[in-house]
Amino acid sequence: MRHCRFAIVIAVFGLVAASASAGPAFAGQHEIEYAYPDQSVWTTKLDERGDPANPLLAVATKLFAKANIPWHGKSYPAGRMFDNLRNGATDFSMLVKAPALLECCLFSKKPVTHADILVYRLGQAAPISGKADFTDKSVITIRGYSYGGLLGFLTDGANRVDNHVAAGHEAAFAMLAAGRAEYLIDYAGPASDVLAAKPISGLRFDLLTSQDVYLVLSKTYPDAAAVMDRLEAIAETLDGEAVVGKGARQTHGTVND
Repeated sequence: MRHCRFAIVIAVFGLVAASASAGPAFAGQHEIEYAYPDQSVWTTKLDERGDPANPLLAVATKLFAKANIPWHGKSYPAGRMFDNLRNGATDFSMLVKAPALLECCLFSKKPVTHADILVYRLGQAAPISGKADFTDKSVITIRGYSYGGLLGFLTDGANRVDNHVAAGHEAAFAMLAAGRAEYLIDYAGPASDVLAAKPISGLRFDLLTSQDVYLVLSKTYPDAAAVMDRLEAIAETLDGEAVVGKGARQTHGTVND
């Protein structure tokens, strides 16, 4: 009997030690939903379900495994995703620091990665260094993107920008190659996918802006502040840049030349 009790004590001690080594668990918390936009800023590729292939799902996998929190990912149209975060229907995301979410959500102190917005041009079109340079110019944008609020400037008639809206990334580059506008604005990841398949000779680009991407957690999630502290500590050990395939940031250059 004494040997049996000793074995039970050893087994319980082993479970406690294993739990401690994995980091603090948040027992009893409901499963986190990681919501992400159904229009990707990272790639044009789709997953097996036909949803955007989101490389940050790999970050989430490591993040929640180390935090001992169950989770699942789900894509939404951007408007619905923001609504869900605001009303607590969705718990978590990885996004730019949007003012619309500052009241309802906690943001990590440090970004986990960044998304670069580039301006592409051909011929004698001058480099673009800021949004004011688009005044009296023609530009191609892609339907569904706000480009971190830049779209509001481009579509404001007072700024005299001739904005041509493309249905997708491939269509946008085809329009630029055909001379429909002087400039094209796109995220670096999807643009790289398109240009790898269909190069455009003499194409040049400039970095317009780089958007930092943060962990976002709804304040309605149980123990939200403690959970965010834990997620931030884990995120410090992960390489988000490597996951989304980023190399050294380039501020300008020529593509496929």
